[in-house]
Amino acid sequence: LSARELRLGPAPLVGGRRRAASVYINRGALPSRISSRKMAGSAKSFYDFATKQLITEEPLQLSQFKGKVVLLENVMNELQSRYGDQGLVVLGFPCNQFGHQENGNKEEILNSLKYVRPGGGFVPTFSLTEKVEVNGKGAHPLFIYLKEMLPFPSDDPQSLMTDPKFIVWSPVCRNDISWNFEKFLIGPDGVPFKRYSRKFLTIDIEEDIKKLLKLVK
Repeated sequence: LSARELRLGPAPLVGGRRRAASVYINRGALPSRISSRKMAGSAKSFYDFATKQLITEEPLQLSQFKGKVVLLENVMNELQSRYGDQGLVVLGFPCNQFGHQENGNKEEILNSLKYVRPGGGFVPTFSLTEKVEVNGKGAHPLFIYLKEMLPFPSDDPQSLMTDPKFIVWSPVCRNDISWNFEKFLIGPDGVPFKRYSRKFLTIDIEEDIKKLLKLVK
């Protein structure tokens, strides 16, 4: 079975058809908001995207993770330590659109992880990227792609941010990420496999990770 066949049914449709997006590829600068959306039909997989590393600001081409299982989550050292040598990669994407929880600079983000949330001297063993927007007109194209491939969390299809005081982006879409700690799991073929709500415990994704790791060559 492929990662796609392991899905619980086919990928959801958006507007009657599957759509995708592409991030800037081999380019030095971020794309404009218009070009980010314009590129949304060209990506074939997760590997067509790029971002930057948090501290060094060096380009991070996601194609380097071909053949790996990739989990997008902000604070999960345990799974990275347990399955990293089997082919799991954990990527954290800081975002300041939810209660302004990530309003610091790159050094302050690391200090926040270490002393505040989760605290206790936490030091990430996974890769952290530059701060990005995930909703609205400034959304990073990777998240445009992920939301269109997986329009809602598998464990909570009705998940929405309904409190207007917390909605700081525009336009608002049905497939928006509702809060920090939503998670995306990518198969070793680069196809988004499943989306999980912020209430779904990251450690409980372990069974899905083990299924996908069986496909790693």
